Amino acid sequence: MPPRKILVTAALPYANGHIHIGHLVEYIQTDIWVRFQRLRGHECVFVCADDTHGTAVMIRARQEHRGEAALIADMREAHLRDFAGFDIEFDNYSSTNSDENRVLCGEIWASLRAAGLIVEQEVTQLFDVQAGTFLADRFVKGTCPRCGAPDQYGDNCEKCNATYSPAELQDPVSTLTGSKPELRSASHLFVRIESLHAFLTEWTQTGGHLQTEVANSLKGHFLGEPLRDWDISRPAPYFGFEIPDSPGNYWYVWFDAPIGYIASLKEWCSRTGQTFDDWWPRGDDAAVRGAEIHHFIGKDITYFHTLFWPAMLHSAGFKLPDRVHIHGFLTVGGEKMSKSKGTFVRAATYLEHLDATYLRYYYASKLTPKLDDIDLNLEEFVNKVNSDLVGKLVNLASRTARFIEQTGLSATYPDDGGLFANSAGESENIAAAFDAGDFNGAMRIIMGLADRANKYVDEQAPWNLKKDAARAAELQNVCTVALNLFRQLAVYLAPVLPRLASQAGDLFNRPIRRWSEVEEPLTGLPVRPFRHMLTRVEPARVQAMISASTEDTSLGDTPTNAPPADGPEALAAEPLVATCTIDDFVKVDLRVARVVAAEDVPDSNKLLRLTLSLGGDDRRQVFAGIKGVYRPDDLRGRLVICCANLAPRKMKFGVSEGMVLAAGAGGKEIYVLAPDSGAKPGQRVH
Repeated sequence: MPPRKILVTAALPYANGHIHIGHLVEYIQTDIWVRFQRLRGHECVFVCADDTHGTAVMIRARQEHRGEAALIADMREAHLRDFAGFDIEFDNYSSTNSDENRVLCGEIWASLRAAGLIVEQEVTQLFDVQAGTFLADRFVKGTCPRCGAPDQYGDNCEKCNATYSPAELQDPVSTLTGSKPELRSASHLFVRIESLHAFLTEWTQTGGHLQTEVANSLKGHFLGEPLRDWDISRPAPYFGFEIPDSPGNYWYVWFDAPIGYIASLKEWCSRTGQTFDDWWPRGDDAAVRGAEIHHFIGKDITYFHTLFWPAMLHSAGFKLPDRVHIHGFLTVGGEKMSKSKGTFVRAATYLEHLDATYLRYYYASKLTPKLDDIDLNLEEFVNKVNSDLVGKLVNLASRTARFIEQTGLSATYPDDGGLFANSAGESENIAAAFDAGDFNGAMRIIMGLADRANKYVDEQAPWNLKKDAARAAELQNVCTVALNLFRQLAVYLAPVLPRLASQAGDLFNRPIRRWSEVEEPLTGLPVRPFRHMLTRVEPARVQAMISASTEDTSLGDTPTNAPPADGPEALAAEPLVATCTIDDFVKVDLRVARVVAAEDVPDSNKLLRLTLSLGGDDRRQVFAGIKGVYRPDDLRGRLVICCANLAPRKMKFGVSEGMVLAAGAGGKEIYVLAPDSGAKPGQRVH
């Protein structure tokens, strides 16, 4: 297909707070989509900005005894550090307080005035006496006047999706000071978008601009009745742009925030010498010119981006978005993020304890084109990353690269039974999933390919070939196949794992630049010495992150951060002998397993972490109390006997999914049992 010209935006983070793992769902999602489009050869520009205006920034600046400009400048630097830490890269990152945004706001405002859409009305609004300011909708909480749900914001209910004014809330409370606000009146300016009802119905219901469930929701909740006028101004005091033709009034933050998308693009065009009209045109034919425009947002701001924003663009003659991609919220352990439980984790706190690659992959494995919330289950997070990224992906390279550092890749690509061709044949299916935002679907296909690649390595056993000098050519061929399959997977995962893709490029001195690189294997190239790519997630580090994020926000809600009582050291100290009947004993399923990976558990004096292959796709993580007797290098590639039907046990360092059998008097006299010669992984031991 011909190259596409694509402009991408993500919702603007508010300058009154730090980035947290809930925000990162969107920015990681968008960054993955952008990287994928570029890997496919498309021209894709990603712009964003800090959302800087509003009451909250003004109040915070007062509390900190400094100006708003200083506050938003500091927060901008913090946001950019957090984004960079998660490999989220923008072509331009601006501020809604920029001169470009001020000018564009004036132009779009003039268009709304010229269209006769601006009216003035007296508004009775909640006023925070302590803060000395009228309260924006999002700075009031109370009980929903429709369904009675508590703790709802002043503009809409998350439970029943009703919209209302803050004054309609029951038992309203200011989120700025915690005080009960009072009603006061002031003159406000409104946009009458009801006159654009027919246009908005057509745009939202046709053309594929929105997910089907979003279009249906708008039709059922908003477009089925007259659209309410949009309150677009706020009286002084207010931090924002003063309205030129209405002194003493300021554009509400939701007016200038989305215009910040256009302003950020203008900055980029000025800096790079691009023509703005080639990207976001105006005029009667704007719909057929310019770039594709894609917005990525959370479902909580759907209303603004699918009704008000199109109304503004349409009135000003700007091209409308081609697609608004809307995602759900993040829950942790099935619940809302909680400061008291330590699950409200800042991006910076996460980075102090864990690798950004982990979260990028976990979110990718969960994200679909739907609005469903995604859940960060911490136990699943540990197991998924360790199994998929370390056990399946990195181990492909770590188990084979060292064998051909001297010889390099084979001069011609060996017969692999169709593995490489089969993986290349999935290219368009994986690409279609990425393009549709079905990252979950893409990850499932990719990890299925990884399973087949690992099965090949297990069956070919290069560690055994290494022992026979006469089979050196066979060893080189097997490792050439394995490393090419690894690189194929690295290309597919490059949008999700840019760091690992870079490391894969370094291994062969061939940077990954194009999606089409999955189609042709590498041959005859040197292989650089394998360097560490990714370590396993240590549950102790996850717990440390949660502990560092825990705040005592209410009496009686004190979290327990002690290590679990059934940690690995406790397990190692348990008695080795227990009474059982012969009927109990025959239930034990003993099977041959190959140790495909082995490593120390740093915080344990007794344990090694083993990854066992029981044949096919059956892989297990097992902790064995044999550190000090065996080194990891002694065990890799070795056949052992595993109890395969032992119930998984959650331990301090992870989940143990079996037991490796050993015998001896203890201490240094521990001998791991080995099967007879000729045994194969998965074979039952009688």
